Formats: sequence, structure tokens, C-alpha cells
Amino acid sequence: MWKHTQIAIRLVVITTLLLGVAYPLLITGLAQLLFPTQANGSLVKHDGRVVGSELIGQQFTRFEYFHPRPSAAGDGYDATASGGSNLGPTSKALAKRVSEEAARLAEENPGLRPGHIPADMATTSASGLDPDITLANADAQVARIAQARGMSEDEVRRIIGSNLTDRQFGLLGEPRVNVLRLNLVLDAKGTARP
Repeated sequence: MWKHTQIAIRLVVITTLLLGVAYPLLITGLAQLLFPTQANGSLVKHDGRVVGSELIGQQFTRFEYFHPRPSAAGDGYDATASGGSNLGPTSKALAKRVSEEAARLAEENPGLRPGHIPADMATTSASGLDPDITLANADAQVARIAQARGMSEDEVRRIIGSNLTDRQFGLLGEPRVNVLRLNLVLDAKGTARP
């Protein structure tokens, strides 16, 4: 009996050291060596300080900035409360929230009509943390941003085009733009009005 117990104890110690210590250290070391940016959270730095991550959205509400998708994660983009609203397509609460959001967006964005709002502009994602918006969403915000910044709409569209990320592997998802990166480029232009 004692012999079997000793074997079990040795097996637990060995597997703990291999799988609980050595393997995580090896994978962490390889990630730091091969993919340091991704391994450290894809952090975005501006003027030497971290301003966010390319992977987690942030709330922008001022008129001169691109606005992200709505978030159902906690108080908005709270990674500790990541998750969708779990409201289905037949939910009256979802229909009410989306119609209210569509009306607000149409009022906020010149030329945008409630029946022609891009889906990702009025609906939350499954994680509630999306950092990107579709090209249609970005285009729907161009007039508001151009007006608030005193820029031409064509100039804002050029900024969108130069920051466009194509479909993943050329076929998955929609072309998209990272909201944080877009807003940093707009700020670098120095055209924001007080």
C-alpha cells in the first residue's frame, strides 16, 4: 500500500512541475520571444504611455471622435464583465433598445436615417469588448466628425481608408477599422475643436 502511495505522490509532483511550472514557463518564454506585442496584450502607446489595447474597445462619446459599437459588458467595455446581453431576436427589450439607439444615432449623425443604420452601430457584440467597427459604421460617422473637426469628409474618409483592416484570411468577417487607432490619427492631425 505505501509503495502505491509513494508512486502516486511522485506522479503528482512530477506532473505538477512539468505541466504547472515548466510548460507555462516555456510557452510564456516562446510567446515573449516570437510574438512580444501580442503576448503583452497588443498595447497601444501614444507619446510613450499606454492608452489602450488593440483588442479591447473603449468608450468614446465626444462628437469629434469615432464611436465604437455599443457594449453590454458591465458599465461599457469592462473586461471583467465581458459578455453579451443574451437577448434573442424575438426579445422586446432588445427591439426597444435597438430602436432607441437607432433614433439617437440618427439624431447624432447628420444624414443618417433610422432605417439605414449599420447593424454594428446599434447592436452589441457577443463579448461587448469589440475594438473595431465596420467600414459602413465608420462611413456613417464621417459627416459628424468632419463637421466637429473642421475637416472635409474626403479627408476623414482617407484616414479611414489608410487604417482599414481587410477580412481575416481574405474571407472571414468584414473589412474593419480599429476605433482607438482612428481616433489617435485624428488627434495627431490636430483638428479637434474645443
